[in-house]
Amino acid sequence: MSFKITSVPIDPEAHKLALVQSAAGACVTFEGWVRNHNEGEAVQALEYEAHAGIAEKEGAKILAEAKQRFAIETALCEHRVGKLAIGECAVWVGVSAAHRGAAFDACRYIIDETKARVPIWKKEHYASGETGWVNCATR
Repeated sequence: MSFKITSVPIDPEAHKLALVQSAAGACVTFEGWVRNHNEGEAVQALEYEAHAGIAEKEGAKILAEAKQRFAIETALCEHRVGKLAIGECAVWVGVSAAHRGAAFDACRYIIDETKARVPIWKKEHYASGETGWVNCATR
């Protein structure tokens, strides 16, 4: 079980290998990519900031909750910080479990709770040259 904030590109294949467990019959992963639009605006890049210590502590709580709520073997989550280009992986979640239902449910829970609770802030860089912080009101 690991939650990490990183400034280096995320390696989904390496993370997927870390989920392999002899008791696991299912692996579910989620990749959040930087897209070129949001709410009618053309986006050129995203920039993420986080308080790494607090973010990793809260992320670890989320993974522990997922382990208690769902019958999973293990889970990993990694979130990028810094400036990211269109198409780059901004967040990766992976879960292994004996059965697919638990793996799907836990993966969804982890990404939803991460977005809601972990202190990570997103700044969009628009084609117009403007920038804007997104979804920061609840942080």
